[in-house]
Amino acid sequence: MPFPASTRTTASARSTLRRWLLPVVVLPVVATLAVLAYAWPAARIAPRDLPVGIVGTGQASQRMVEHLTSAQPGAFDLHVYADMRAARSAVKDRDIYGAFDVTPQRVTVLEATAASATVAQSLDLAGKQTAARLAEPVAVQDVVATSADDPRGVVFSSALLPLTICSILIGATVTVLGGGRSRWKALVAVAVASAVAGLGTYLVAQGLLGALPHHGVATWAALSATVLSMSLTAAGLARVIGPAGAGVTALVMVFIGNPFSAVTSAPSLLPTAVHHIGQALPPGAGANLLRSTAYFDGHAAGGHVVVLALWTLLGATTLFLGRRAAPVPAHAAREVRGAAEVRGRSAA
Repeated sequence: MPFPASTRTTASARSTLRRWLLPVVVLPVVATLAVLAYAWPAARIAPRDLPVGIVGTGQASQRMVEHLTSAQPGAFDLHVYADMRAARSAVKDRDIYGAFDVTPQRVTVLEATAASATVAQSLDLAGKQTAARLAEPVAVQDVVATSADDPRGVVFSSALLPLTICSILIGATVTVLGGGRSRWKALVAVAVASAVAGLGTYLVAQGLLGALPHHGVATWAALSATVLSMSLTAAGLARVIGPAGAGVTALVMVFIGNPFSAVTSAPSLLPTAVHHIGQALPPGAGANLLRSTAYFDGHAAGGHVVVLALWTLLGATTLFLGRRAAPVPAHAAREVRGAAEVRGRSAA
């Protein structure tokens, strides 16, 4: 018995609605949220408890402290050092981003462009304002500088997004192509691919562009660990929920992890919640680990190593313990479709 015309029209309308829902509604909403995730943190960049040093406890240093705390309340977390040597050591150890030494003769600004070119610019400005107010000259010392071939750290920051995307593709591809076969083989494949991707990234960033000039092996290890943490996360989710696992991983790593990573600024310049979320995800932890290994002799790397290790462990656990429903065999799927067609012709 054929269906009434009104019923067929309603079914057709629903089918059309479902067909156009994704491109017309869902994807524009996703695009809007992606723009928000990238643009909002960038528009809210400002120092928040930024670790900065003050050299000495004299009257001039006290005036500097008063100026910094009154001009931008809550912007700086000030640390006092006895002399310039101690302040320079603190910058090299990544305890602080820079320091001010104010004397009756000059204002000296210590900075580290390798830690953050954006912060270095802010410290330069603060030093010049103080020097102008005191009618004194200003001297700037870049304690830990970026490579001369990449003075603003552009290569460093530009590499994170493509590295994130490729990491997700590695993990998802290994799981999808491997099907339900050996999880150990999948783990080894992801590990090898991560090491190769890390090496390739290092060869481009340093061998071709000269942007990562120090501690080559440690830098390669940092890049590989970053790729591995994201690849295994994607592999584990793809094991549990299929190819959609790559989409879920991309949502977390690309649309949250990358804009919240502070790779183009510094974690202490982002809103507090964004700061903590970003450093708890592999893109942010990996970017900061790379700074530590490439420029700061590994100082302040421990927390970032822990974050990457936890994500790697989580991905490996999901890969090994996750269960996925067995796919419907192709011949069975054909039989189901054929039966449905027969019933449809009989009904007509």
